[in-house]
Amino acid sequence: MHLLVIVSILPDGNPSTGYEIANQAILDAYREEGVKVTLMGYRRPGAAMPDNAICLGEFAIENAAVSGFQKAAWVAGAIRRKLPVTAAKVARYANSDLLTKIKSAGKIDGIVFSSIAMAAAYPFLFAEYPTIFVAHNVENRSAIENAENAQSTIDRMLYRREAHLLERAELHASARAHVIHTLAEDDKVGLDIARDERAINLPLVVGRRPLADDGRRTQDIGMIGTWSWAPNRVGLDWFLSEVQPLLPLDFEIAIAGRFDGEPPKAARKVRFLGRVDDAQAFVHGSRVLALATKAGTGIQLKTLETFEEGMPAVATSRALRGVSFVPNNVRRADRASDFARALIKLVEEERAGTIGRVDGRAFVAAQKALLRESVRAGLARLARLDIAAEPELPRKRQRDTGLKASA
Repeated sequence: MHLLVIVSILPDGNPSTGYEIANQAILDAYREEGVKVTLMGYRRPGAAMPDNAICLGEFAIENAAVSGFQKAAWVAGAIRRKLPVTAAKVARYANSDLLTKIKSAGKIDGIVFSSIAMAAAYPFLFAEYPTIFVAHNVENRSAIENAENAQSTIDRMLYRREAHLLERAELHASARAHVIHTLAEDDKVGLDIARDERAINLPLVVGRRPLADDGRRTQDIGMIGTWSWAPNRVGLDWFLSEVQPLLPLDFEIAIAGRFDGEPPKAARKVRFLGRVDDAQAFVHGSRVLALATKAGTGIQLKTLETFEEGMPAVATSRALRGVSFVPNNVRRADRASDFARALIKLVEEERAGTIGRVDGRAFVAAQKALLRESVRAGLARLARLDIAAEPELPRKRQRDTGLKASA
């Protein structure tokens, strides 16, 4: 089987964001099942070109990498074209030109949309090829939460607009795809596919080989994430404003990851490292990880990485979504006071050597087995398709999306 996997950003050999890490795990699973994979998407400026890939152009797509003028231009273009901003960024091709690009891959058996951005930008492809839609998150829910946490009236209005258009796009993609993969079971409800036989959850794995513990600790508490993504930033802001002031002054706190603009103001004991070259080494250099997720949907890749490394951690309930097994060196806490208290206790126990890292290999093996089983089920469903047949768009979704079945 030959699949064309359409992504927003082509991999550059150093996956660091949750989106990139999830894509890598899914691509690896396809290849392990004998699937020939051709990638198509945009490339970061100066990034290496992956094998078997079609480049749609080179440009900086993340908010953190562009100027305020560029962000305003994206918003203006999205309003003019009546698209979500995330889709307007990547909708740079006419339909006929995009088809020409796709045909350069040779004969393909289906398209995988590993991004609602690309699915919303080019919805006509659902009628052209058998399709798999990978819903990394319920993006409209994230946009609603962003609106609730926005600091200005204009930002609230823009996020509400984004939520409305993303909901239409996600309902349309879920209705038209022949296979739908979610990364957390709860997201099936958000996409209105909880009882849909096409919906198959993908238990993910980061899949890096765990590092041997050399005993060196560069910080007491570590946090890592893509902080330019608003749901992640909500959790970080909560940690810095409500949890961090409750921690002892001698605790060293390091925060790795890209920001949209300057990092927030914080106490001197907090170090902002930006995007680190080796995320795994950063994680491993922490005594305890703080998984302070307070918003968003989908599964948290940083949670999986923590469990695979066997790291001690304190996690909110939101950070544990989609995870069925919690190691015995992980504590759950949702209130700031409880979160701080759990961090203090774990750091002190780690310093004293009474708690440490656990073997994450069993967790990885179980996740990989489930991932391959789910990918295999999706491929089998795609292989059984009558290519001429198109999923019927239920009347409810047709009304909700505002899109005709022939769109």
